[in-house]
Amino acid sequence: MTDHLTLVTHPLVQHKLTLMRDKNTPTAVFRQLLREISQLLAYEVTREMPLTTRRIETPLKEMEAPVLDGKKLALISILRAGNGLLDGVLELIPSARVGFVGLYRDEATLQPVQYYFKVPTELEDRLVIAVDPMLATGNSSVAAVNLLKEAGATNIRFLCLLATPEGVANMKAVHPDVPIVTAALDEGLNEVGYIVPGLGDAGDRMYGTK
Repeated sequence: MTDHLTLVTHPLVQHKLTLMRDKNTPTAVFRQLLREISQLLAYEVTREMPLTTRRIETPLKEMEAPVLDGKKLALISILRAGNGLLDGVLELIPSARVGFVGLYRDEATLQPVQYYFKVPTELEDRLVIAVDPMLATGNSSVAAVNLLKEAGATNIRFLCLLATPEGVANMKAVHPDVPIVTAALDEGLNEVGYIVPGLGDAGDRMYGTK
């Protein structure tokens, strides 16, 4: 545990993650578990959101009560697997603004290739949470954060389900100002850049495409 990396060790998170890792877990259950675990992770990644107060009247008396301060936060899904985390977090924070970064990994070079980018306005005034289930090599995550910073974002957090030491180190080297919140730090990468032990390809398991 460091300032840069937060491991969410809550028992419910770890239990649901184990079910997701199991290769026999069917697509529909995998998708539901991802939605549930994303809400649990969202509690951690939003822990330091700024608060202000406003005067309300309860059934018994008036009081100064805490409410979120500032502009609506921005949730940025790194396509396509990021949408699984996005759906769950949006249920928790339905007023959030939503953006998408389309990146795919060149299987030969393991480098990210951009094909889509659409994000909310005024990112410089918003907490920006980028979501992608897997932080593997970190190349796609670094590229996505590069694009978000170019679009004006200054307060960025990265939310993922699984991370590797290589991916965390890559992100920290390039973006030391972007905290990472994850449910597990796995052993590392295999020869084709997949997380081990991991859970396979998150997008394929979410959408039943393999």
